[in-house]
Amino acid sequence: MTEFKDFAWTSENAVKAAEIVALYPEGRQASAVMPLLWLAQGQMAAATGSAWLPVPVIEFVAAQLGMPYMRAYEVASFYTQYNLKPVGRFHVQVCGTTPCMLRGSDDVMRACVDKGLRKGMVTHDGLFTLSEVECLGTCANAPMVQINDDNYEDLGYESTMAILDALERGEMPAPGSAIGRQASCPEGGPTTLKEMAE
Repeated sequence: MTEFKDFAWTSENAVKAAEIVALYPEGRQASAVMPLLWLAQGQMAAATGSAWLPVPVIEFVAAQLGMPYMRAYEVASFYTQYNLKPVGRFHVQVCGTTPCMLRGSDDVMRACVDKGLRKGMVTHDGLFTLSEVECLGTCANAPMVQINDDNYEDLGYESTMAILDALERGEMPAPGSAIGRQASCPEGGPTTLKEMAE
């Protein structure tokens, strides 16, 4: 991790970091730890191809906010949106919470495993990392996965495999519902207030 000891914001991210910190009242800058860790993880992804937070990067964020390193590390280690070790170019997060489980998240997970993904591991080609996570907030369109910052919803075995195959080919499949559902409407479209949908 010594190669990251000289981590510093890019000029663009330095401006963003200053804007974020300025949102918090004097003496409460430590409250900016979450968005700054997210910004740093994004910068690591751009620089290394892997969105993660090495210890020196967490130390950098803590120092900028005038807070103990351990407080920043506690945040980074608590929330699953932060990665404490390198992940693949595509971080596949399968929701395993009850609504997704009841609607078939086991099939989604099976597709990932059949594709060669293993929980917590980076595939040999560096493309994928698989995680099982708790609720990602798209319960009405379960089962779903989040890949990097995009949500893919209403999935099954075949549609999950198609997304992974497309990513492997270098294509970026459109996020959203695999069955064409709009937002959280019922399957087949709205059933009430139809005149509002036009």
